[in-house]
Amino acid sequence: MDAANTRRRFDILVLPHLDAAYNLARWLCGNPGDADDVVQEAFLRAFRLFGSFRGDQARPWLLTIVRNTWFTTWQKRHAAAETGYDESLIDADLPDWHGAPGDPEQWLLREEDVRLVHAALERLPVAFREVLVLRELEELHYRDIARIADIPVGTVMSRLARGRRMLAAAVVALRDGAPQQAASGVPATGPDPAPDQSIPPAGDRRHGLQ
Repeated sequence: MDAANTRRRFDILVLPHLDAAYNLARWLCGNPGDADDVVQEAFLRAFRLFGSFRGDQARPWLLTIVRNTWFTTWQKRHAAAETGYDESLIDADLPDWHGAPGDPEQWLLREEDVRLVHAALERLPVAFREVLVLRELEELHYRDIARIADIPVGTVMSRLARGRRMLAAAVVALRDGAPQQAASGVPATGPDPAPDQSIPPAGDRRHGLQ
């Protein structure tokens, strides 16, 4: 395939997923500036690797590159990338939520709760934040999330279940005006967002949450 046809196919299959790429990078990085850098580098990598891409479902493939680009960048900044968490922690170690109107994922669909959910999502460790973003916001299948995050499907499911509880607890804490604290006994990971940029404006699809 000549260069012109490669570029044309890349534009058709990959460029439409720019919003999804930025959305994932934004929530992994914690701030728009770093997300821009990650997405730019990821698209350069994607174009270089595009000759090896097969099929017509480019979004999971691209998001894998975005995630790997972020992970590499984070490793360079820190001696050890703090992207994991203690799998031995039991559910009893996580705070329960009480008095919440419905499941936490339903809040993602209610415009009046968008900013509250954004702030709560920022509190979660990145291991949980990424699977929630990929499943609840990008609506990817478990197998695609497993491929992107490089974890088994069973781990995807357990992190989603745990992450939803943590998100709910954080939402309730914010709603009730509790002092800011981590959503679980697991420390949050990844760079801290800038205070004035931590919550993307509602309705801004470039930031992926509406």
